Amino acid sequence: MPSHPSARHHGLTIFLHWLLALAIVGAFGMGLYMSDLPLSPTRLKLFNWHKWAGMTILALSALRLLWRLAKRAPADLAMPAWQARAAHAVHFLLYLCFFAVPLSGWAYSSAAGFPIVWFGVLPLPDFVPVDKLLAETLKERHEQLAWLLALLVLAHVAGALKHHWIDRDGLLQRMLPGRR
Repeated sequence: MPSHPSARHHGLTIFLHWLLALAIVGAFGMGLYMSDLPLSPTRLKLFNWHKWAGMTILALSALRLLWRLAKRAPADLAMPAWQARAAHAVHFLLYLCFFAVPLSGWAYSSAAGFPIVWFGVLPLPDFVPVDKLLAETLKERHEQLAWLLALLVLAHVAGALKHHWIDRDGLLQRMLPGRR
């Protein structure tokens, strides 16, 4: 197992990884829960929190992508070429979904005529016109993209656990917090 610091990800990379992971799991769970609630003050409050989480995920994703471009990951561990290609594909699709899911939610909210006021303070511009038919389409796309993101997260976790329990190659330790 790698034990030298260069084999680990940078501390900010680890922090952003886990913060984004928690935010995505929380927003996904909240989205599942709130979607079946009857119209009520609780549902409206949860929709706002969900939107705030989505916009926070979008901002964290932009920060994470900029950091990733500035600070390269440690060298890949030795693994079969197909596994390396699969890992890179999953990471690419994860990053794509980090942006596509919140942007589609924002577009849906705009088309439905419900503006986003981030944390109740910062009004965000609507970037599509109010259009009920468009809103329905965007709602479906947002849900589909969220499920795709959930499946990619499961694949990512499964890959990390495979490396930890089967390959025992230290890949998971590179991203765990507090293990310098």
